[in-house]
Amino acid sequence: MAPLSFKNRIALNYIITTGLLILVVFFAIYAIVEHSVYRHIDEGINVEIQNHLKEIKEVNGVVILVDKEEWEEREHNTVDINPVFVQFLDNNKKIVEKSPNLKTETLIFDDSIENFKLFDTKVKNNIIRQVQVPLFIKSKKIGYLIIGMSLTNSRMVLNNLFEIMCLAFPVILLVLFFIARFFAGRSIKPINAITNTSKMITRDNLKMRIPLPKTKDELYTLSQTINNLLNRIEDAIEREKQFTSDASHELRTPLTVIKGTLEVLIRKPRDNKEYEDKINFCIAEVDHLNMLVDQLLLMARFENKKADLKYESVYLNALILDVLKLNSDKISTKNIKVNFDAREDYFINSDNYLIITILRNIISNALKYTNRDGEVSIVLSRQNENTICRISDNGIGIAKEDIEAIFNPFFRSDSSGHPEIKGTGLGLSIVKRLSELLHISFEIESKIGEGTTVFLSFKEQLKSL
Repeated sequence: MAPLSFKNRIALNYIITTGLLILVVFFAIYAIVEHSVYRHIDEGINVEIQNHLKEIKEVNGVVILVDKEEWEEREHNTVDINPVFVQFLDNNKKIVEKSPNLKTETLIFDDSIENFKLFDTKVKNNIIRQVQVPLFIKSKKIGYLIIGMSLTNSRMVLNNLFEIMCLAFPVILLVLFFIARFFAGRSIKPINAITNTSKMITRDNLKMRIPLPKTKDELYTLSQTINNLLNRIEDAIEREKQFTSDASHELRTPLTVIKGTLEVLIRKPRDNKEYEDKINFCIAEVDHLNMLVDQLLLMARFENKKADLKYESVYLNALILDVLKLNSDKISTKNIKVNFDAREDYFINSDNYLIITILRNIISNALKYTNRDGEVSIVLSRQNENTICRISDNGIGIAKEDIEAIFNPFFRSDSSGHPEIKGTGLGLSIVKRLSELLHISFEIESKIGEGTTVFLSFKEQLKSL
């Protein structure tokens, strides 16, 4: 069975709800009419009881009518719209007198029914409403009075009303379904426009956007949300294209240098010293290429935050000392003064490998961009139950307009002004992404010619061991 369309589902849900409401209304109408009919008949029967109790007397133990001729002349002679049937019984429940309109029929005394209780029964094929009343004269029980009123016409009215409702109900639902379907179709027209526009949007055609409806309703919000999603997708694809282009360029550069060097080297015989210099130069380029590949793989690994983080107790003091030890050659070569200030042991709960990666990139940058005989300061402190790591240098600094751009892959601030400083432009981009992944606050302050300061705030911390 094919699933219903959205338009038909809206119409179906509407008529189900409306149908239930109509059923309740029909039931209430029928119940009110039925109650009114029975109340009218019951009131008529009670009036008849009171009237006939005044028309009887006992003579020699027999129930007789006070004025029989007048009683026979009244409406009980004929069968009218709601005929009233009257019957008198003695104590033995034998018929003493009955209304002429009963003719050959009699009202049956039902021993299972309480006195004065109204109930439905039948006389031949006619439905009647009946009551049984005991007769007393001077506190002496002399017999019974049975009064019945025909329900045939009333039941006919009620049955006709029920049939009309049963026939009208499906017709009303059918009409409502088509009306609801029509208005639902008009309501979802903007959705069809969204669908048609979305079909025309492809990877190569991301500039197209869904037109916003004039009315700022839910469909307006939906269209706006989809357009915002398309903006983010377009930006992501553009960044992917730019990243791929930059990565290809960065990978191609050292390969080209290595190839050119080797081609020059094999053109003619050279002495051992020249061979050694060229080979060492190629090794340095290979190392640079390896570092670039490692950084690219690291970025790809955490691009979608799908990597498994291994949280453990991380001793920050020891990590910083390890990173400084790894950069000892650079420190001694440039005669950089390093000040490490940690008044106590600092432990955080994080991924040890990623914290090392963050610190290596930041400290390496601080050493790289600090001039000879410069100074690098690393301070660990505690602030509002957070562990703060401040790494500052008095190096060349970063231009104010480049502060935001330095987090983009392969971007290097004023790289042409300092060709002697090598790099890939991936370090801070990696630090930024890893900081977001580990929920570490990462900020940079810098001024040209004065230096750069990096602040890392670790929110999760353990007690010092």
